[in-house]
Amino acid sequence: MSQPRPDPTSAADGAPTDARIARASWAVFLVFTLNGFAFASWASRLPTVRDRLDLEPNQMGLLLLFSAIGSICALPLAGLVVDRLGSRRAVETFAGVAAAGLLVVALAVAQESVGIARVGLFVSGVGIGVWDASMNLQGAHVEQRLGKAIMPRFHAGFSFGTVAGAGFGAVFAALHVPVPLHLTIAVVVALVGVLVAVRLFLPDPVHEHEPVLRRADTTGDPADSFPAGEPGTADAGARRRRALQAWTEPRTLMIGLVVLGAALTEGAANDWVSLATVDGFGTSDSIGAVALGVFLVAMTAMRLLGTGLLDRFGRVAVLRLLAASALLGVLAFALLPHLVGALVGVALWGVGAALGFPVGISAASDDPRRAAARVSVVTTIGYSAFFVGPPLIGFIAHHVGYRHALLFVGIPIALGLVVMNAVRPLPGAVGQGTEPNPAP
Repeated sequence: MSQPRPDPTSAADGAPTDARIARASWAVFLVFTLNGFAFASWASRLPTVRDRLDLEPNQMGLLLLFSAIGSICALPLAGLVVDRLGSRRAVETFAGVAAAGLLVVALAVAQESVGIARVGLFVSGVGIGVWDASMNLQGAHVEQRLGKAIMPRFHAGFSFGTVAGAGFGAVFAALHVPVPLHLTIAVVVALVGVLVAVRLFLPDPVHEHEPVLRRADTTGDPADSFPAGEPGTADAGARRRRALQAWTEPRTLMIGLVVLGAALTEGAANDWVSLATVDGFGTSDSIGAVALGVFLVAMTAMRLLGTGLLDRFGRVAVLRLLAASALLGVLAFALLPHLVGALVGVALWGVGAALGFPVGISAASDDPRRAAARVSVVTTIGYSAFFVGPPLIGFIAHHVGYRHALLFVGIPIALGLVVMNAVRPLPGAVGQGTEPNPAP
């Protein structure tokens, strides 16, 4: 029986080399980028979709809800899925599910069928939810290997993708390219890119046979530590217990609330800024896509700067400052009477929405052996924003208009501020910046 060939990209002890980690980092960045590209390709054409399907604001909110329902149904199981499949197979499998759902949505727009669109959005929501959790877990693993906080850069990749998707959306809208053709092109590009990129992912910690050090934690659960020299694996029953225990941890739940506020702050802009600009200022669909692009460019720029700011000032101080920026931006967009002033508000909003989600994922991943369960909890809570946000904002918009309805976003921003201390790193965690560790 032949022995497997040693991996030349790994060290003698089986640990990935610096070169392999660097390639994996770029692969994760690309997967985040393609995720954002696929999402923004859809979001940038919402005004056209609304017109083709002849939907009122509250009906549009209900339509968008189906994607959130799909994600909420899938995310509680995402940790177990990744434990079973590994992050690479989970990403490629559920990127395929998301692509299939968006192709169904393209068919629905062509057929002008709201019912088919709901089915497609539900399927794409399932795919995007698990794809999102899986790529974040791989990103957290790479972050731990590199020994520095780079999660904001991965999320900057998502933002680059959304900027590209919004840019192409603006061009296609200006050229009156049919939405079904646009979505089909975007989906094919995204899926092919993902299938290539995941080949460079690192093996997940659960599959690596290496010494595992006990890390300080808030739970003190001895089941989370494995003796040095033994495989860092657990049976299926232990995985299920850790997945359930994560739902009882106060720190994890409060991190989830921070991510909930960040997700609604970001998601409301993604879903509604283009529509609010078009209807609120009586402008064209292409200008609505440009407004979304302003938000995404601002968010991308802050995510690129985020690593340095977090290392220098710490998670809590940076997130508090950005929450103030988001709140000011939302107020400016909703209340200023001129388009230019509202676009400045959109930029401040984008800056403020940039780091809440990636920092929350990093905080949930401070202990890599419980990262899958905790990230599953945090992303499930965060994605509930997409469950509540679209119908609620759509209902409010039906009565007061899209721009004034977005004032609702100030509530989750305030909620995040109340529980912000939860993201303070655990002892020994990557990317602590200047923050003191909490007392043991």
